[in-house]
Amino acid sequence: MKAITVRQPWAWLLIHGTKDIENRDWPTRYRGEIAIHAAKGMTRDEYEDAKDFVWHIDHDLSSCMPEPRELARGAVIGTMHLRDCVTASKSPWFQGRYGFVLDCPSPCDDYYVQGALGIWEWSEPKP
Repeated sequence: MKAITVRQPWAWLLIHGTKDIENRDWPTRYRGEIAIHAAKGMTRDEYEDAKDFVWHIDHDLSSCMPEPRELARGAVIGTMHLRDCVTASKSPWFQGRYGFVLDCPSPCDDYYVQGALGIWEWSEPKP
């Protein structure tokens, strides 16, 4: 399965069905199911900047975001479908040069694995 690493709290917002676009500086032709991997790194400033951004979109959502210590990091936290890669969107989440349009979030148990840059291959552990 393809995977993409996303810094928190953006990964949480994606997998909980709130955020519908992941911003990138590079395009992709890939379409299909993709695992959302929460990056290990997240500074307090990054978290606060993200929370402030979310507050401008939805005050209520901002108040129910988990605290930094509650966010999984360094783990695949669910899957979504990557539907498109756009250069413009009316979504309030679109801020980048390219936006990966994502839907159908499906949270899963946290699978702690090493992330990677770009879109990478991930194999779900067998039970």
